[in-house]
Amino acid sequence: MTTKRKVSNLLALAVLSYLVQRPMHPYELGRTLRDNGDARSIRFNHGSLYMVVQQLARAGFIVGQETSREGQRPERTVYALTDAGRVELRDWLRELVEEPQHEYPHFVAALSLIAALPPSEAIVLLRRRLDRLGVQRAEVRALVDGALAGGVPGLFLIEEEYRLALLEAESSFVERLLGQITDPEIGWGRQWAEFHGEPAP
Repeated sequence: MTTKRKVSNLLALAVLSYLVQRPMHPYELGRTLRDNGDARSIRFNHGSLYMVVQQLARAGFIVGQETSREGQRPERTVYALTDAGRVELRDWLRELVEEPQHEYPHFVAALSLIAALPPSEAIVLLRRRLDRLGVQRAEVRALVDGALAGGVPGLFLIEEEYRLALLEAESSFVERLLGQITDPEIGWGRQWAEFHGEPAP
């Protein structure tokens, strides 16, 4: 059962996890998130990070320790994880690892409505998607192989391995879908094309 959380933005989970290491101010948290490649998994910007930090502080999961100023720069408050924040981090992570979530990917929405396009156009678009998936797979594979060669433990690359598995699964699906549309014997293309008043693909 999914728990209703005081702060539900996944960026908050990342902030809690990095504050386990040591207290940090938001600027340092942002730099750490970028340096560790978390922007590939969690969408954030300067404003959203500060907003999440404030939400976590209001919820009692983190607490400001000290505020400092360097030159003309704005004041920076260093935040530390509270005991409640440590409990929240582990409970939230357990839930995300254990329970599959229903998500709403854009491609699934497009597939549910794809019949609105003529099959001749859908085939072209799906083949382009397949090419782009191939490029993305190559990029992720290179990233993983390069990190492993550089001594990064595999444990810290599992999100990229998962991303690669999803890209491979989607590529296989699109290949099968193209076959289901274009197969002259059992494909859906003829009936679909007739609906749009065009010849079978």
